Amino acid sequence: GVMMQCVNRDYEGDIKNSGDTVHIRTFGNVTVKTYAGSVTYDDLTSPTQQLLIDQKKYFAFKVDDVTKAQSNINIMSGYLERAKVAIDLAKDSFLLAKHVDVPANNVIGTESSPVVLTKDNIYTCFVNVSKALKKSNAVMKGQKPWIIINPDIEALLIQAPEFIHATKSGDETLREGSIGRIAGLDVLVCTNLEATDGKIYVMAGTNNAITFASQVVEVESLRLQDSFETAVRGLYVYGAKTVIPNALAKLICSVS
Repeated sequence: GVMMQCVNRDYEGDIKNSGDTVHIRTFGNVTVKTYAGSVTYDDLTSPTQQLLIDQKKYFAFKVDDVTKAQSNINIMSGYLERAKVAIDLAKDSFLLAKHVDVPANNVIGTESSPVVLTKDNIYTCFVNVSKALKKSNAVMKGQKPWIIINPDIEALLIQAPEFIHATKSGDETLREGSIGRIAGLDVLVCTNLEATDGKIYVMAGTNNAITFASQVVEVESLRLQDSFETAVRGLYVYGAKTVIPNALAKLICSVS
């Protein structure tokens, strides 16, 4: 999925069983003082956050022997590939919903007045999203920010002269799957980003904002006892947590 390029998996090794809660220890701020002959020590605060592995998705299908024998393609592998695509879309939808965690100062546009995107204002809008991330100190230590758009927004973006297509990026390294850069943001296209009540929530951020963890994927095939059929089923268990909300920003917009 597209969003898997935009999260970190730092705590994935801590998962043991489905339903596990991973405790994430975060770091509080350190105060810098003016030295005037004496030193005072601050008590460190190290709050914890909980990453719940609470998403459980499965697929299951069966193919009868006659259909399989009459087909000139490998039905099992074909449907397994389609199942993987469906799971990836489900994960994308789950992660895109994290836009609700974006702090108010990092939101461009409003619920009541979404920005109407055009080829003429899209660059300015993306600059404002990038600026929000920088003002919240999200873009630091080599973090490369990203932004997720849909094909409707892509159609406007590629008309903006400021857009740097991936084929013209030169020596600049782009995130896997990125179509290019604009306003310092790697641009990725997600077909699963749909309008809600006419509003599109375009999310941007850095990879340290959201942490994702996935269980071992169970995929198995078995012969059914009461028919000449083979069944295939798979279970995916995962979860995600926005650990640094300030490293996210969003544009509430619409496309005319």
